[in-house]
Amino acid sequence: MWVVKYRKLFYTISGLLVLASFASLFVWGLKPGIDFTGGTLIEVSYGNGNGGASQRPDQAAITSALVSIDPTVSVRPSTTNTGEQEFIVRMKEVNQEEKAAVMTGLSLGGTATTTIKTFDSVGPVLGAEALRKSIVSIILVILGIVLYITFAFRKVSEPVASWKYGFVAVIALIHDVIIPTGVFSILGHFAGYEVDTLFVTALLVILGFSVHDTIVVFDRVRENLHHASAKKPFGEIVGESVSQTFTRSINTSLTTLIALVVLYFVGGSITEHFSLALIVGIAAGTYSSIFIGSTLLVTIAGADTKKGGNK
Repeated sequence: MWVVKYRKLFYTISGLLVLASFASLFVWGLKPGIDFTGGTLIEVSYGNGNGGASQRPDQAAITSALVSIDPTVSVRPSTTNTGEQEFIVRMKEVNQEEKAAVMTGLSLGGTATTTIKTFDSVGPVLGAEALRKSIVSIILVILGIVLYITFAFRKVSEPVASWKYGFVAVIALIHDVIIPTGVFSILGHFAGYEVDTLFVTALLVILGFSVHDTIVVFDRVRENLHHASAKKPFGEIVGESVSQTFTRSINTSLTTLIALVVLYFVGGSITEHFSLALIVGIAAGTYSSIFIGSTLLVTIAGADTKKGGNK
């Protein structure tokens, strides 16, 4: 199949995307949300008090009213899917006394009618613990996936050892995780996008979705190996396996992406970043399962054959 034939092209595309992601992370890093750094997140909407249209005040006025409490306060306008005008405020962790001052500032001294939709406060200790648990979760998931694939393909030894299927899957998973992380690094620098526990949840979902697609292709390779003649090239077997699963992988991912795109546009600010991370990650995962994971098996088999021939 053409996927195997032009695998170097697909390696180059993925290499450039991963390199750009690492470069962005190295230069700009990620912008952590209050889940990891500690602080207060407030989602507030404004109305005229009579059930009429939203009367959102000027952003600068809200910032000015809160800057005395926290000089680093961030105020961002937002619009819900129902057209309601809101502000999303991020600031340091506030105590009960400061909370009263914040409420006064948000209402501009009582001149504006406010509805507080979210008022979450996270301490720095809880934020550090959330970051640690997030990193551990991702590592444990990847380790579990490697062990499972190695066990599931334990009876496959030629021309690629079973543990190498797990190794290839890890490379594909790193590819699928690093690309959305790089995208959020870029968006964090230019658009103020933050990463939080929902972002980590999205990465875990991406890992599960991506490895599912990869295993489907690998399993078809295993089946075709059992039924193929001894003289049939491994690259041809992999190509046939990709062809047999290609339509299924595309259709499954496409229907999922359609649902996520709808969620991104109508789900509101709470799920906006979550759905965007899933969109980027699942698209990258579909690409890697078809164009990277399977073709890497062919490359590894070719390298092993050359080593065997040189002995």
